[in-house]
Amino acid sequence: MRLEDYFDFQTPDDIRIKGHRIGIETVLLDYLEGATPEEISCRYRSLTLEEIYATITYYWHRQGEVDAYLKRHLEYCEEAQRRFDENPPPEVLRLLEIKKRMKAEEAAAAR
Repeated sequence: MRLEDYFDFQTPDDIRIKGHRIGIETVLLDYLEGATPEEISCRYRSLTLEEIYATITYYWHRQGEVDAYLKRHLEYCEEAQRRFDENPPPEVLRLLEIKKRMKAEEAAAAR
């Protein structure tokens, strides 16, 4: 089996582990933050150690390309978070208002 056979290349910015909805960035970001393959396996029980090791091996074989992929992924996440923070959905606004009201009630009760 070739290393690439472990992955579904949906788009240049969406590479998933074959048979899963888990992107390679999920495994690799954990790995690059110091998690062992065994720890990653415990976090994502649907993945086999073979799939995790294949993902890490793919990273080491194509480190420059995958580093660029990870950078784009993180930039996308930051931009999505910024847009969300600027314009949260009504449900989130409602929950924030409830939280604010609860804090005010707790402060008043503590007096």
